[in-house]
Amino acid sequence: MIFSRDRNFYKTFNSLYWILILHNIITFSVNLADNVMIGSYSETALSGVAAVNQIQFIFQQIVMGCGDAAVVICSQYWGQGRTSEIRRIIGSALYTGAAFSVIVFAAASLFPTQIVGLFTTSPAIVAQGSEYIRIIRFTYPLFALTNIFLAGLRSVETVRIGFVVSVMTLLINCSVNYVLIGGHCGAPELGVTGAAIGTLVARFAEFSVVVFYVFFIDKKLHSKLSDILRPGIAAVRDYLKNMWRFTLVGAMFGVSTALQTVVLGHMQDAAIAANSAATTLYQVLKVASVGASSAAAVIIGKLIGSSNSIDECLPKLKEYVRTLQAIFLLIGITTGVLLYILREPVLSLYSSLSPEAYAMAKQFILVLCFTGIGTAYEMPVITGIIRGGGDSLFVLINDLVSIWGIVLPLSFCAAFVFNWPPVAVVLCLNSDQIFKCGVAAIKANRYHWMKKLTRGEKAA
Repeated sequence: MIFSRDRNFYKTFNSLYWILILHNIITFSVNLADNVMIGSYSETALSGVAAVNQIQFIFQQIVMGCGDAAVVICSQYWGQGRTSEIRRIIGSALYTGAAFSVIVFAAASLFPTQIVGLFTTSPAIVAQGSEYIRIIRFTYPLFALTNIFLAGLRSVETVRIGFVVSVMTLLINCSVNYVLIGGHCGAPELGVTGAAIGTLVARFAEFSVVVFYVFFIDKKLHSKLSDILRPGIAAVRDYLKNMWRFTLVGAMFGVSTALQTVVLGHMQDAAIAANSAATTLYQVLKVASVGASSAAAVIIGKLIGSSNSIDECLPKLKEYVRTLQAIFLLIGITTGVLLYILREPVLSLYSSLSPEAYAMAKQFILVLCFTGIGTAYEMPVITGIIRGGGDSLFVLINDLVSIWGIVLPLSFCAAFVFNWPPVAVVLCLNSDQIFKCGVAAIKANRYHWMKKLTRGEKAA
């Protein structure tokens, strides 16, 4: 039997999944709003923002790695009812995220032009990107701390606050963007600077609300500032032992995604704007897979943590894993169909796109309709089931081989040696989303990835 008959499984999965989808949709819609509103203002400005967003994307993947590492450990402690240990792990993650944000902030402050110049040779695009990064760098620490707090809450199945905060962030960002990008309501016309200010204001509000919720409203963790500031050597050691694999995977994925812009940006200027428009729409729909991955990680981690041994939970684990894989495939097919249906309406919002960029974006989306089905299966299987079950080393090795050993060399050759058209290069850049499905299926169904990550005994 493929689908589980355990009603508690579906209750838990649905309570996490749909809220996480809505949260992630709104979160990615912040970037979509920036892109659409800037895209309507100027194609050059859109390309400049897209170049800076590659750096931001790498940073976000690292921060998500910090948060995911905490979720995997904390969800096992949650299965044991040990909230004091969860608070200490969250504190360790916050220190790590803050350190990464300081590094990226310093780089953006010292080398803004050089950073944007990595993605394009156009002086006009570099100028727009440099202006944007001058403001947007201040959002990095706020983003890191906010998302690690939300990851900690997610590990104990508290997800509604993330959705509420993301809606607030989107509304604030869009409102400030409208006023400042084009100069409405008597405000000056600031273009990319206005978009950056909108994001900064939204991120500050987001951070403030989440911190207030964690310390004054949340009733599960009963967070204390002392646990956050002094997590303890044992908790820091346990966290760092797992964290480096998560953040390295996040960094590699972020860099590989950014290299798409490098490759396409050195082929044609229009390809940057086309790729930004296509991938931003795709990222909004991809949240269905991201939500499934996050929900699976919590469910699998909690089940392993609540059991006295791996053998004890294995029958139930196999039942859950079979069901999750079927759900992931259904999500992939649905995402591909929606992406195809929405391509025309969304692209029509980018009124400043040239006919060449518009046609190219449509081609890119068709590629993503196909590869996105693979993404919806392999990504939550690998990062949700396998990594959620405690095996983060496999994810690291898998990405090293597939992305850095196969996809990127193939894509660079396609672009600069064989001189293939941009759409063929995009297909090469996303080819791992298909062949990693086989690897994910074999690994997941052998059940060699289950590991206990907690210290001591579970709570009585």
